[in-house]
Amino acid sequence: MNVEMVMQELEALGKERTKKIYLSNGAHEPLFGVATGAMKPIAKKIKKDQPLAEQLYATGNYDAMYFAGIIADPEAMTAADFDRWMDMAYFYMLSDYVVAVTLSETNIAQEVADKWIASGQELRMSAGWSCYCWLLGNRPDGEFSESKIANMLQMVERTIHDSPERTKYAMNNFMYTVGVSYVPLHDQALKTAETVGPVEVNRDKAKSKYLNAAENIHKAVAKSQLGFKRRYVRC
Repeated sequence: MNVEMVMQELEALGKERTKKIYLSNGAHEPLFGVATGAMKPIAKKIKKDQPLAEQLYATGNYDAMYFAGIIADPEAMTAADFDRWMDMAYFYMLSDYVVAVTLSETNIAQEVADKWIASGQELRMSAGWSCYCWLLGNRPDGEFSESKIANMLQMVERTIHDSPERTKYAMNNFMYTVGVSYVPLHDQALKTAETVGPVEVNRDKAKSKYLNAAENIHKAVAKSQLGFKRRYVRC
């Protein structure tokens, strides 16, 4: 399939209701409003195709960019490629659920994510923390440096309340993911989450809300989910 054929198929799958949901979450035109599950039959036909993924991502169409992440060949991408994708990732559903997810399937994931976390840029930071969530939730505990993850928890404790909005979400999710999926530091993650307490987000809106990682870690433990790992990262 070429880029024109894929775009036609995606457009045919678009739904106005889904489009409105994406727009309310930060997407902007152009987009069709395709449910992610509806993309699977096309993805099965294509499997991995990095050149096509690059063409689709370059369209700037949200649905095409999301689909690009599904058919991308992560191992064919360099750190510069991921930086280029991040430059176009204009809101969190692209930064955290396309770019970070794709990065998490590479051998350079931690190296790139570390750089993004240190960048000071909201969506890069968010993608970096999110990448670690995808990694910790999928790979064996033995692949990670316990001292490094412990230091990252300390960084969250020190900086989360003063971090940018989307970065707060990702950092909060990092505490939760370490607490549930990285067994060696379950106790420290829970302690960190309890020290951090509720994290306020959406301050610029009429009604802000609070994220509570400690509460959610307790709930996961109660459901016997400690040590949970995803079988796959990408859909």
